[in-house]
Amino acid sequence: MNEEQRRRQEAGQRQEKDYSQYFQTTYEPPSLKQAKKRGKEDVEIHYDFDIPEGMKNIGEGRKFLIRTYGCQMNEHDSENMAGILMRMGFTSTVDTEEADVILINTCAIRENAENKVFGEIGHLKQMKLDNPEKIIGVCGCMSQEEAVVNRILSKHPHVDLIFGTHNIHRLPELIQNAIFSKEMVIEVWSKEGDIIENMPRARKGKIQGWVNIMYGCDKFCTYCIVPYTRGKERSRRPEDIIEEVRHLARNGYKEITLLGQNVNAYGKDLADIDYGLGDLMEEIRKIDIPRVRFTTSHPRDFDDHLISVLAEGGNLVEHIHLPVQSGSSDVLKLMSRKYTRESYIELANKIKQAIPHASFTTDIIVGFPNETEEQFEETLSLVKEMEYDSAFTYIYSPRDGTPAAKMEDNVPHEVKKQRLARLNAIVNELSAEKNKACEGQVVEVLVEGESKKNPDILSGRTRTNRLVNFAAPKSAVGTLVHVEITEAKTWSLNGRVVEPAEVK
Repeated sequence: MNEEQRRRQEAGQRQEKDYSQYFQTTYEPPSLKQAKKRGKEDVEIHYDFDIPEGMKNIGEGRKFLIRTYGCQMNEHDSENMAGILMRMGFTSTVDTEEADVILINTCAIRENAENKVFGEIGHLKQMKLDNPEKIIGVCGCMSQEEAVVNRILSKHPHVDLIFGTHNIHRLPELIQNAIFSKEMVIEVWSKEGDIIENMPRARKGKIQGWVNIMYGCDKFCTYCIVPYTRGKERSRRPEDIIEEVRHLARNGYKEITLLGQNVNAYGKDLADIDYGLGDLMEEIRKIDIPRVRFTTSHPRDFDDHLISVLAEGGNLVEHIHLPVQSGSSDVLKLMSRKYTRESYIELANKIKQAIPHASFTTDIIVGFPNETEEQFEETLSLVKEMEYDSAFTYIYSPRDGTPAAKMEDNVPHEVKKQRLARLNAIVNELSAEKNKACEGQVVEVLVEGESKKNPDILSGRTRTNRLVNFAAPKSAVGTLVHVEITEAKTWSLNGRVVEPAEVK
């Protein structure tokens, strides 16, 4: 066997190894009982991140590719990982063939996302056999699940590296180990990570920026794996967040989105100050940046102070994403959402009264265990009553380790599909009506770039997050323009740019 054959064999068939002891010390499967006992005292804030000596040039002449699945938090994490790799001397590429390091940043929220990830891992096997020096890593939320790690170990030995959501700052050491090790490198922490403030970040674009304000979630909705994969709620210090927003403003960013798994629980874990999301946004409102958004909120934590601050307007946009998940109080109870249909509508009406021109979007799950036809009809009636501008709708799929996974998944898949279709028909009808009402209006649009369907057309979003397409010179990208809406479609608007003198 020559050297090339030997390397191919090592890439395709790892040496057998007992990982059980490793998992006992670094990984624990999801446990609702244990997770709810977790305290706040272990989290520390670090300002001393640096690439260790000897690793700062390890990437010279090498390229990396990060494929990201899931939410904005995953996008944010990928920006941090890209920043670290670039600090190590790597350069980015979008070509899997020429990438020396491929990281797949995964999402665990839904089964469909998980299937896509495993499909991609499978497609990379031949590439790894052809080039054994290529490093393939799996990270993100799926990596925090024991079943996923075990599946990779048993069926995808061509993967070189597995790490989770809490140890991104350890990427230099992990990459170094993966490069020089002949065995799979696994580092998954069951303990939540500390807050690392000064990790480098390679942001995508210069117009919009993610600003993470907190990590984790303590809500423990019965269907959701996030409290286990992302850990307990940990808030960044307000002064660190405000400095980051000021930095983005100084660098010409036009819009920021404040991020958190449950963003309006911000500050509840800060023991030394009485400070919440409303206080933070009140301070950010004074910073010279045109638009500020936030996501994702939970109805339980949407307090009166936050509403009053948002009502002041200015750079705080009038778009409210308020996930409801179901219109049935009985289903909401099974989901452990800790609010009722009535209290949700009461909150929404309070927001609408304070911010009359606000747009509302939401998340809805259909086919949750034991959901009856009558309960689903309650969801349809709530959607009609709320008149959402749009909604993200999903078929329920059980996640291993969550309480709902132990419930009987007793709504037939065909029924779930039919309910989703009926729900989407109403959502689309409402969206089309809302967009139709915009015809003839002049709206402010942040120009994001070329339209996906036509490079000669530019597109951007209104303050209420509506997508608008229009003709304009490429120099308009990154600016705020006024557009008269000339045509409404179900999910987008067409318009023409108007001169300042035409704006009433």
